[in-house]
Amino acid sequence: MKTVVIVFTLLASAVPARAAPAGAHEVELTWFSIANWYFKLGDVRILMDGYITRVPQRIFVPAPPADTFAFTSQPWPVDVPAVLQVRDALTADGRIDYLLAGHSHFDHTYDTPTWAAVTGAPIIGGISTCYQAQAQGIPASQCRVVSGSWLASQPHDRLLLGGGVTLRVVRFNHSGNVSNPLQHFARELSGPPVPDPVTGGWRAGVGEDFPNGGGGRAFLITVDNPGGPISFFVNNSASAFDLDKSIVVNGVDYGSPLSNLAGAMADAGLTQVDAWIGTGGLPVASLVVPVIHPKAYIPNHWDGLFNPFLPGMPFPFKDAALQAYLAAQGIQFLPQSQYFDTYRIDVNGISMTPNHSVKQKLGFSDVQQFAPATAALAASVSTTVSPEDCDQ
Repeated sequence: MKTVVIVFTLLASAVPARAAPAGAHEVELTWFSIANWYFKLGDVRILMDGYITRVPQRIFVPAPPADTFAFTSQPWPVDVPAVLQVRDALTADGRIDYLLAGHSHFDHTYDTPTWAAVTGAPIIGGISTCYQAQAQGIPASQCRVVSGSWLASQPHDRLLLGGGVTLRVVRFNHSGNVSNPLQHFARELSGPPVPDPVTGGWRAGVGEDFPNGGGGRAFLITVDNPGGPISFFVNNSASAFDLDKSIVVNGVDYGSPLSNLAGAMADAGLTQVDAWIGTGGLPVASLVVPVIHPKAYIPNHWDGLFNPFLPGMPFPFKDAALQAYLAAQGIQFLPQSQYFDTYRIDVNGISMTPNHSVKQKLGFSDVQQFAPATAALAASVSTTVSPEDCDQ
């Protein structure tokens, strides 16, 4: 596939859109598996992660959970036709304004350079994500490296995206603990990875071409709106193990995830967000909720890593302990019923829509139907632990 790129000049305090979008009157959040999201904020269109390829579990060695998903037996190509199929279903004109990368593991950024090539959108993420993009022909100027630290000694990533949309990047941690150091602790690439000379594919292991990228990036997004500002926070990995400990990469202290989140909230003048798109189960929720006081909770990164995309949601979300905690806190709980469910936020609150037209283009039902055995299995497994140790 011919790589198509557009060079963007990324300013220190703003990342320019292609045109000045109109002010947002409606916020739409569409989930399409794993930690893939499409945010339509008025006329600003943002894609997060966008991992569609599905690297097969069988190529990881040794078999998990030995340092989980650290190395692979062979490279794997990007499924470009699948990415194009989703792009064409999501948007009538193929336009995406920004690409967000939560962290640089394969189940998040494997397809990010392809999205950048076929949309021309700038990437916002860590240096490892930008190296991955450069390795696939995306110019360095099309990838904005963000720190996410809110320490007083560090520059703060407050990006003005146009149309009254402000993105505050929050340096976060990754799931796991000392039992899987290559996956959990903050690691970066030292330069662009080299594709396989025969297949052109990549080594998907977290100890190979796809480390976590310095721990991760979460995002606090605020939207100016005629009826009052709208806000939401999204993280695609977390661990209660060291959520309150500083993230240190190559001797540089980037602050703890909780302190960075508190700093971003203070910078935005917020004491509460309209929604939290979150992962990590009850252990993480009990630490994050007191900082952001969300009105609603939407589960993220809970449906596994290796289930094929086109059959739709593989099982229903179940986490009784988390659900009980949210209810006790008066937080609305809004689990998904199918890939491409859309959440709409306005000054009156949050609601869900089946997003029928997009689902129809891809052959998805409005609501996924499960056999009783599948639903019972999901109910018996706590999503506090997921397949990557695993972004929960």
